[in-house]
Amino acid sequence: MFHAGSAPSSSFFTCALSCFSLTIFLHFTYVTSVVVPTTSCYALDNTSRLIDFTDWVGHPFEYDGKDADLVVRFCKDVERRSQAGYIDFGHYETSNYFVAGSWPVDFIQGYYKGDLENCEHSFDKMGRTAQVEIICGSCSNRACKGQVGCICSVTYDQKMCRVFVELAIPCTERGSRVFKGFTVGFNPRSWEVVYNGMTQIGYEKLHREFSFGTEQTHLSLYLTAISSLSGLVKKPFFKVSPDKGLVVKLTGSAESGRAPTTLSPTVLNIYWRCELARDTPYEVEIVIPVDGYGPINFTLTKLCDYKQVTEDDATSGWVTFGILSCIFIVSATIICCGGFIYKTRVEHQHGLDALPGMTILSALLETVTGPRGYSLGDEDSHTFVHQASWERPSASAQGSQIADERKYGSI
Repeated sequence: MFHAGSAPSSSFFTCALSCFSLTIFLHFTYVTSVVVPTTSCYALDNTSRLIDFTDWVGHPFEYDGKDADLVVRFCKDVERRSQAGYIDFGHYETSNYFVAGSWPVDFIQGYYKGDLENCEHSFDKMGRTAQVEIICGSCSNRACKGQVGCICSVTYDQKMCRVFVELAIPCTERGSRVFKGFTVGFNPRSWEVVYNGMTQIGYEKLHREFSFGTEQTHLSLYLTAISSLSGLVKKPFFKVSPDKGLVVKLTGSAESGRAPTTLSPTVLNIYWRCELARDTPYEVEIVIPVDGYGPINFTLTKLCDYKQVTEDDATSGWVTFGILSCIFIVSATIICCGGFIYKTRVEHQHGLDALPGMTILSALLETVTGPRGYSLGDEDSHTFVHQASWERPSASAQGSQIADERKYGSI
């Protein structure tokens, strides 16, 4: 019985360990970002997988013709060389000239702005041009024998203004599927961080010159995608390195899971705050999963020259002051009401005298302004008597007054 039970147990732990290892492997494979190549010599195949031809830039491929030789310098230019001289059939400038083809051609390159002589009215008035059709492998006519890539055939048009070149090379390994049409930028119609599903140089890893300053407490990113594929975009998540010292929070319509489109971009707000100063920037890796494609992965770096105070810490002092002020006002109101009720009910005082503190206030005012000028009772009566005698003089006084009047009035 013991041996019979141990076999399923060991197989269970083996399966669990295998599943755990597979999960870890898929996780690290899942977060592998698609970074734009360092040169414009790349293309996306028909399955949206990235093919980087940077190692082939400038490599010459020569074709021996009857009257002249043709030389293709990969992702550079195309020339026709003869005894009469050189004829330029165009130059390679941008990745827009490197696109996927249809079987048996894997990719098509365009070279433009060649010589104008006798070709002034050629395609888009770009002078002589060349179209290089790339086959991953060997030529169908087996023209390449023991060579690492060669020109299979060359065809000119009647006016010698355009040349078609069939080129066979061993294509490099295909990378992850690119979510074409997806952009991430600092404005609704910009793509500084991610363009056409590929992370741009400067945001694929830590670059101090692309870091954001300590004083910048938040950042807004705008996401757009093709409407037909916007439902494949999932909610983003992040990872901070080192994991302590920088507090990061994601908000916005992109964080809530809304599908981005070109007409209505979604916003991803990044709030970050420095809790620990350090000499090197912090790395914030943002990962945006996309069903069926490689994830959109880019890195933002944040400088922390000093510790930043939170908004809660800045407002906590005012909150404490407000609470203490409210407590003081309520307490003072209760004390005043209690004192007023006590004086009116117990001491039977009314009016202003019933207000608490009026006695102290009256004493203070008397000290400042001095005592009141009240007159004594005797002085008032004396003044009144004199005033009464003046208003109503006695008979003797009237007689003397008349005598005086007669005295002064006699001639």
